Amino acid sequence: MTYMEEAYKNVVKNNPGEPEYHQAVLEVLSSARLVIDANEKRFREAAVLERLAEPERSISFRVPWVDDRGQLQINKGWRIQFSSAVGPYKGGLRFRDTVNQSNLKQAAFEQVLKNALTGLPIGGAKGGSNFDRRGKSEREIMAFCQSFMQELHKYTGENIDIPTADFGAGVVEIGYLYGAYKRLTGAHEGAITGKGMSFGGTFVRPQATGYGLIYGLEAMLRHAGIDLEGKQVVISGSGKVALHAADKLMQLGAKVVALSDSDGFIYDKAGIRLDVVREIKQEIREGFWGRLTEYEKMVPGSVYTEGHGIWSVPCDIALPCAAKHEMSSEDVKMLAANGCIAVAEGAIDPLTFTAQNLLPGYGILYMPGKAANIGGVVMSTLEMVQNGLKETWPFDEADAKLQQMMGTVFKNCADAAERYGVAGDYLAGANIYAFEKVTDAIWTQGYI
Repeated sequence: MTYMEEAYKNVVKNNPGEPEYHQAVLEVLSSARLVIDANEKRFREAAVLERLAEPERSISFRVPWVDDRGQLQINKGWRIQFSSAVGPYKGGLRFRDTVNQSNLKQAAFEQVLKNALTGLPIGGAKGGSNFDRRGKSEREIMAFCQSFMQELHKYTGENIDIPTADFGAGVVEIGYLYGAYKRLTGAHEGAITGKGMSFGGTFVRPQATGYGLIYGLEAMLRHAGIDLEGKQVVISGSGKVALHAADKLMQLGAKVVALSDSDGFIYDKAGIRLDVVREIKQEIREGFWGRLTEYEKMVPGSVYTEGHGIWSVPCDIALPCAAKHEMSSEDVKMLAANGCIAVAEGAIDPLTFTAQNLLPGYGILYMPGKAANIGGVVMSTLEMVQNGLKETWPFDEADAKLQQMMGTVFKNCADAAERYGVAGDYLAGANIYAFEKVTDAIWTQGYI
């Protein structure tokens, strides 16, 4: 049995009932197999893979808070500080009733590698609670956040662990969390990112994931000698990532012809009008956000179709930005038949495993989410830099730094893939580069 096989077997044995975590570890180890095999003896002697796949610290705590009826509520809170080999822990806080220690562990492991891929000196972590803001008043959200930080602040700090926003934890929650952190520690420092502009936030943070996706896509196309200008693009979703990606594409001369929501998709051969989409999505009718079916009524010549068939729309570039496993192998076949040349992921795991494997055979360029969907990570780290310098960069300067960093991320992927004989496989390149960076840090810092 090889060291890689032995290490993976131990991961499964020591983490029963966590198949998503097993899959995340297997994907990384499989991509980095050439590196592992070349260093098997020293890696085995130093238990490098065991240390890579085991969190440095897992913190679990209760979060008591009082609701508007005066009733005491109890939630669970977690922080998985997975690796500080490269730098201080960094990763988001998730507040949703589906959050548990198992899925946070998987996300924290992936965050270690995402953060390493940026080339910046940051480690990886993830945290959150099974608290769900839906149906809660502002006072209840504040009470929960203050109680959550009462415990979390013991394990965080600008040089220790820097939490940031994630799903269910936006600017409102980050504001309450940071206010509680300041009161508890007496320190006004970059210990949390995703803050509002009035107290240490950064320009471009709301746009960062969508803009970063397009900057990564642009770098991949440029590497292949392809110009983004004039290309037709289909984007699934109509949330922040999708709309900011569409906005940046239009700035760069591409045409977005389709967007979707959970009910169906809109096709507009003249190019999607973002002002109309934003008007629709900003309205709430009978408790629900406006639906894209309204677009057809507002824009003559557009066509709305119910269901999830957006990948049947002919395009040069497809950007899945909506949901996990939203693009299947059948979708890839349709895209290929319609002349698609590139796919870049703006959501978490939007392609199925079989869909990923089909892309190279059709000659479709593929930018995986761990490389394309990290604009938020990059901008959060740049927020830390600004906080440390006590500066606020203008929008254009912050945007330029994001573009530069996303170009660096792509270069890291491309160089690693070429170095190990899998040129053009940017998923393998992403995993190899991040794996090398983290394991080298683990190795050189000794048995800790």
